[in-house]
Amino acid sequence: MGVAEFAGVRRNMGSFGVHVITGRWFMVLAAILIMSVSGATYMFGLYSSEIKSSLGYDQTTLNLLSFFKDLGGNVGVLSGLINEVSPPWVILSIGAAMNFFGYFMIWLAVTRRLPTPHVWHMCLYICLGANSQAFANTGALVTAVKNFPESRGVVLGLLKGFVGLSGAIITQLYHALYGNDSESLILLIAWLPTAVSFIFLRTVRIMKVVRQTNELKVFYNLLYISLGLAGFLMAIIILQNRLSFSRAEYVGSATVVLVLLFVPLAVVVREELKLWMGKQLDPEAQTEPEQKPNPMPVDVADTPASARKPDSCLSNVFRPPERGEDYTILQALFSVDMLVLFAATTCGVGGTLTAIDNLGQIGKSLGYPTSATTTFVSLVSIWNYLGRVASGFTSETLLTKYKFPRPLMFTIVLLFSCVGHLLIAFGVPNSLYVASVIIGFCFGAQWPLVFAIISEIFGLKYYSTLYNFGAVASPVGSYILNVMVAGRIYDREAMKQMGAQRLNRGAAELTCNGVECYKLSFIIITAATMFGCLISLILVVRTREFYRGDIYRRFREQGKAAETEMASGAVIVPAGQKESASAGKS
Repeated sequence: MGVAEFAGVRRNMGSFGVHVITGRWFMVLAAILIMSVSGATYMFGLYSSEIKSSLGYDQTTLNLLSFFKDLGGNVGVLSGLINEVSPPWVILSIGAAMNFFGYFMIWLAVTRRLPTPHVWHMCLYICLGANSQAFANTGALVTAVKNFPESRGVVLGLLKGFVGLSGAIITQLYHALYGNDSESLILLIAWLPTAVSFIFLRTVRIMKVVRQTNELKVFYNLLYISLGLAGFLMAIIILQNRLSFSRAEYVGSATVVLVLLFVPLAVVVREELKLWMGKQLDPEAQTEPEQKPNPMPVDVADTPASARKPDSCLSNVFRPPERGEDYTILQALFSVDMLVLFAATTCGVGGTLTAIDNLGQIGKSLGYPTSATTTFVSLVSIWNYLGRVASGFTSETLLTKYKFPRPLMFTIVLLFSCVGHLLIAFGVPNSLYVASVIIGFCFGAQWPLVFAIISEIFGLKYYSTLYNFGAVASPVGSYILNVMVAGRIYDREAMKQMGAQRLNRGAAELTCNGVECYKLSFIIITAATMFGCLISLILVVRTREFYRGDIYRRFREQGKAAETEMASGAVIVPAGQKESASAGKS
């Protein structure tokens, strides 16, 4: 009897284990872990100096690499198109392969294991490596949203937040594994995200949607854990900046980070245990819900013509619907609202991204120790996370309770980022730490606001395409402000200093020291950001009446209409399907 009971316990444990790893909540954990190592694009400042010195690049060439990194990281159209016709594991596999190939080739070039590649080769490698982030976003994040459609806002905020934290997480792991060897950091970026994606390749998948009453509460628990992780990272970064950590101490801090990363597993097991126990107590819960008889269809063609809008791509490009309705792609792209938002985003994101990508060079030119560079990158990563979470939740609360428009909050964020730019421009002693916090927060805060504004003004029908168009503002701004402005001015100042020291360009690395290296660049960036603020105010004025109204009324009305149709047994059938249905019957 005892043996039989033991065998039964083992069977139950095995059944529960399978239930956990095949459940929706374990899929969320897998997505969290994939996102937490997919932010290598934010760590360019840590290893850019190694690329520059090893390959003999000037600052303009280095900033050109940075531009292609931003281009790869923000153009995700290809991953979206592939995702339309293939399962998530295909997207994750392609992204993992691109990540490993791109960064591994960079590591081979920097460590001289390959002949010195052409600049366009390096641009290709870093673009491929960075574009893997778009594949990770599409494969893990989009799948999570589809599995939790009624909590999509919380899912986006949570997973995007872990992307923001990923720079600080990888930095702690890097110090624990490799010390201060920045060449090995490139190798870590090559293999770690690839390994995590392959481990959870079949875990991330589209699953049957089953609404739980406590779903939102569970996501808030996961959010609180992520806040605890961010708090620990912030505290340990401050300690590492003030004290000299040994290798063993770095291992200890990295261990705590890994433990906090896997704390969500306890939440996952608890929720899956509740579901599993419910199925054990109520076996009928495992059966498929009863299928209702097919209701009588209602032809859309019988509805009034005024209730429908023409679907022509070209005839109504310059006759868009009311704000909040579903724009076509061309209507949105040619609208004044989109052009204004794109221009403001180009100025704002371009400026903050230029600061983030040049943190290593800025710190070096201002005389900060090499170890401080990792501190700057980690601070940017943590406050990038906090900016994303804060702007998403705060703007939603202010909008619903006080009708505070999101474009105005976006303008305030742009204005606040100017403080960070000016601290860099004038090189106030020890101010780069504060500037890293401000720049990281503002960079993170801009994206949820931009993507929310796009969804609110232009509707959700073509949101995936318009979302990617909004993201293109990042590489555009980066190329203008980073490559054309910051890179060229830095090289000009470095040449002046080299000429004053009577050094030959070929005999020494082109480096610049002092406040003047980036002073003019960030004054120009500040002016560009202020221009973006003014442009953004145009959008505030144009949309003030829209945001004063009930912008979510349409979705509530659609929900009520759907409930009424289900209760009456009517299904709306597009007019084009009526003929095919009748032909099938004949």
